[in-house]
Amino acid sequence: MANKRWRDLTTTLSKRFDAGTLDLNSILFLIGIQELGQHAREFKKDEKVALMHIAICVVLLPFGYYKELGRDADGWPHFERVKELPPLAGEEQERLMKEAVLAYFEAH
Repeated sequence: MANKRWRDLTTTLSKRFDAGTLDLNSILFLIGIQELGQHAREFKKDEKVALMHIAICVVLLPFGYYKELGRDADGWPHFERVKELPPLAGEEQERLMKEAVLAYFEAH
């Protein structure tokens, strides 16, 4: 069941980063940092927003919603939306993102 898999993932990541209980946004932020592939540092507010965008694009790549265009001169990946996300209520949207995050960690 997805709920158990999600709880297991959040428990594992929370222990690994010694960070209390991580929520979906925290995990997306970590994925964004991982995908950026730069050294650990403080990120400015606009960079944090960009990291969240990177994570969302990366986890939704296998679902066909985005494709990667490449990286800019600073090494930041860029994406293009190739199909619209279905209109989802908040709970459905969260479920889609959790499934996408679970698939990301299963693949990596």
